[in-house]
Amino acid sequence: MFVRFILLVVCLVSFLRSFHVSSCDHNCADKPVLTPSRLVVKYGDPASVNCSVCQNCHPSIFGWEIPVGTQEKHGTLISWSVDQLTEWGVSPMCYYIAEGDHQCCSDLPVTVYQPPDNVSISFKNHNGSMSEGRQYTLQCSVKNTAPVENLRVTFYSGQRKLDQIKSNSKGEKPVSETLELDFSPRKEDDGSQLWCEAELHLGDDGPQPPPVVKSQHITATVHYKPQLNGLQSLDPITVTEGEPLQLDCSAVGNPEPSYIWSSPSSNSSSSVESVFMIGSVTPADEGQYTCTVYNYVGTTSVEFNVTVTVLTTEKTPTTVTTPTTVTYPTTVTNPTTVTNPTTVTNSTTVMQPTMTTPTERNRSSSSVLIHWFIWCFTLLFSVLV
Repeated sequence: MFVRFILLVVCLVSFLRSFHVSSCDHNCADKPVLTPSRLVVKYGDPASVNCSVCQNCHPSIFGWEIPVGTQEKHGTLISWSVDQLTEWGVSPMCYYIAEGDHQCCSDLPVTVYQPPDNVSISFKNHNGSMSEGRQYTLQCSVKNTAPVENLRVTFYSGQRKLDQIKSNSKGEKPVSETLELDFSPRKEDDGSQLWCEAELHLGDDGPQPPPVVKSQHITATVHYKPQLNGLQSLDPITVTEGEPLQLDCSAVGNPEPSYIWSSPSSNSSSSVESVFMIGSVTPADEGQYTCTVYNYVGTTSVEFNVTVTVLTTEKTPTTVTTPTTVTYPTTVTNPTTVTNPTTVTNSTTVMQPTMTTPTERNRSSSSVLIHWFIWCFTLLFSVLV
């Protein structure tokens, strides 16, 4: 009988405490002071709070209303502590009831958080390479985290921040969440590492820096049309006849670009390389050269205007030496005597001198001797007869 009475008293006191707490004033002048005023605790970690119920009163009933942990009183100061906080959505309240049944209380905001178990990044409905300018969807999947309303997900390409997405979900217990980002890759993203990180923003009362879990990295392959290394239009190029000509329209692209050259001269062959060369230019090589660079993503081109400076040969006057005409005497009286000409005139005809040769002189002497011999023989014959 006595035991039943004790149980009845305990139940009555508990009922009165519940009744008093449920109807207490949260805006009373001398409300309990909590230290700290807000509690942010990682799931499974210890926690403790002190409550000074009032400054100038002598409450008859005071304490903590919370289903877990232990309480210790030191005058009007009551502390609450727990070795491992494993309850989600707890709402501790410190209260007191003063004389005249004045009820006053203060709520303790408690945030129990859990960092993600895993974070991963992937593409939505896509595999393989991407094309520059097209839109794709990146997904960052966050597994088993709380509170989800404090979740922020940031997407990166290399060290370049793409964007940050906030979860719109609500809930105090751990959940899995997938946040998406529309992504239009650029040329600079080719070969970069795509990744994301999940962060719980828990405010100034939370851990600093905030807990962050990063995803794995995936390598981006971006196909883009060729882009010339130089300018799209160039100043005219002047080259001297006979000199070499070299034109360069090197470009970068993914896939590797191909080249087509068109030239004004028929003796200039097409080239599939980025550099077009002519060993020795001629006037026929003057004109416009077009380099077209392409891959399956797109095409670009550049034009070179070439002017050939023609070499001019300076003509040297031709010197003609006219032979000297010498007029010799037509008769030579004495073979040992030669009469030199007294007049020298320029002419294209050379007159050779008329001379009596030694043979002709011998013939004349022989004739005289024969006549003399005949005359002597005739005279001798006459004398003898």
